Amino acid sequence: MHRDLTQREILNELEPVAESCLNSHLGMSKDWQPHDYIPWDKGRNFAMLGGTDWDPDQSTLSDVAKAAMITNLLTEDNLPSYHREISQNFSRDGAWGTWVGRWTAEEMRHSTVIRDYLVVTRGVDPVRLESARMSHMTNGFTAGSDAAGLDSGAGLLYSVAYVSFQELATRVTHRNTGKVCADAIADRMLQRIAADENLHMIFYRSVCAAALDLVPDQAIEAIDTIVCNFQMPGAGMPDFRRHGVLMAKHGVYDLRQHLEEVLNPVLRQWNVFQRNDFTARGERAREHLAGFLDDLATIKIPRFEEQRDRALARDRARA
Repeated sequence: MHRDLTQREILNELEPVAESCLNSHLGMSKDWQPHDYIPWDKGRNFAMLGGTDWDPDQSTLSDVAKAAMITNLLTEDNLPSYHREISQNFSRDGAWGTWVGRWTAEEMRHSTVIRDYLVVTRGVDPVRLESARMSHMTNGFTAGSDAAGLDSGAGLLYSVAYVSFQELATRVTHRNTGKVCADAIADRMLQRIAADENLHMIFYRSVCAAALDLVPDQAIEAIDTIVCNFQMPGAGMPDFRRHGVLMAKHGVYDLRQHLEEVLNPVLRQWNVFQRNDFTARGERAREHLAGFLDDLATIKIPRFEEQRDRALARDRARA
């Protein structure tokens, strides 16, 4: 019978792992400058300084690219909420504290460079963008671990499981957004951001793997809860559902990508379905997780793709 560990006990036990992952990250990460990715020569003043305000005809982005860029930016904008969530569940001391600070500083570049690009190129309405930012950041973000029904070290385990999947999902979204922008500069910028997200995912995935070894039952319960209730951090932003449907419809991020490029690779890395260190309690969570994944693969994804294909056919007919 495994004894549940408290969050403090888990943090203490995993501190050497966090330090090793931090050092590995610092060795792999590359510094880059947001201003280097912006076509500043395309910029001009708005009306307040004697220029012209935004007009839809000024944008070269498709509706899909606009939806994806706005969603990506507003997601990155909510960094203060993510920092609070992570810092509350980690520690301000040692490797944990160093990681939280470093991760936050790296993430800040993402919103800076995307906003500069959109404003300079007049890709989207800057007034509506600012209004959406104010609304989204005022509402904030919470991972909701208190409502997950988990005990002991749930906050920490819930957080590292969530960001293991979320960072990878964000990488996929940024990478595919670059493709639909039809602009080499935007694509290069978003590939740079995606590379950051991948390294962040590796840190969290490695920590969660160590947690699975340390407290298998607690960790698999957290993973099961996260996977079965997963929402992207931008779920509460203005127009999120409409933008999300448009992005899924055109291959920026859809259910099949979520399963095949995010969930399955991470679960394989953790060897979730081959482990033999769960008690009956952990087995129940693993069986529930397996059932959810099977339902996703055999029912929800085919249903979504059928609906998507019909919608795309209607669009082509109207065109």
